[in-house]
Amino acid sequence: MVAIAGSMSTNKKVYICFITALAMILAASPARAANSPGTESSSQKVSQKTLVVRADPRTGKLVRSVAPGKTSPAAKALPSIDISEMVEKAAHDNNVDPLLVHSIIQVESNYNPYAVSPKGAQGLMQLMPPTARDLGVRNSFDPRQNIEAGVRYLKYLQDMYQDDRLALAAYNAGPGAVEKYKWIPPYPETQDYVNRVGQQYGAAKKAAAQHLAEPAAPPVGVMEGTHPKLEPFVDAEGRLHLRTTQQ
Repeated sequence: MVAIAGSMSTNKKVYICFITALAMILAASPARAANSPGTESSSQKVSQKTLVVRADPRTGKLVRSVAPGKTSPAAKALPSIDISEMVEKAAHDNNVDPLLVHSIIQVESNYNPYAVSPKGAQGLMQLMPPTARDLGVRNSFDPRQNIEAGVRYLKYLQDMYQDDRLALAAYNAGPGAVEKYKWIPPYPETQDYVNRVGQQYGAAKKAAAQHLAEPAAPPVGVMEGTHPKLEPFVDAEGRLHLRTTQQ
């Protein structure tokens, strides 16, 4: 019996060592997160969270926990192609301007799909768990579910107030607060949120308009036909000059 007990104790130690090593490997693997958030959410600062996997030294079982990650205020997160496609589809399906959706995501979570605020708002558009449940979201950290639900909620608020400023205020502080004050609630957080999203949205629309206004490059092989024609002429003093004229 002593030999058996000693063998079982050794095997348990080997098992715990193996689990610990596996946990270290999993924890060292790169997490799928956007560049450092460093921005405030709708009603509070959003912090980047890191999933930590470790082995319980007593039971040997894997335990997952969420720990705050490092932030870099100087870094600016950029949306991935997949996120942009999700935004475009959700915005198109709900007749919402995708530039407004991007502006909200930028301010809410800085494109971090794993962002969690101190008050519990989750994901890209920072959905509170009760709101997410009401919208049929099963996993708020799934970017597609989160964005689709967030855009549907935004559209609902736009239809309710017929004013993007009030819709944003309700998205941040809740429809009850907007109904109470019949305007943007006098909360510094909410007023700052509406201003920040509005500035982001305005800058995005301006950039899009400038891009559309840029002249398109002529097709290859057509450049020769677009050159101006040179025409000689003599001025009043009898000097010869060249000037350009349109063909």
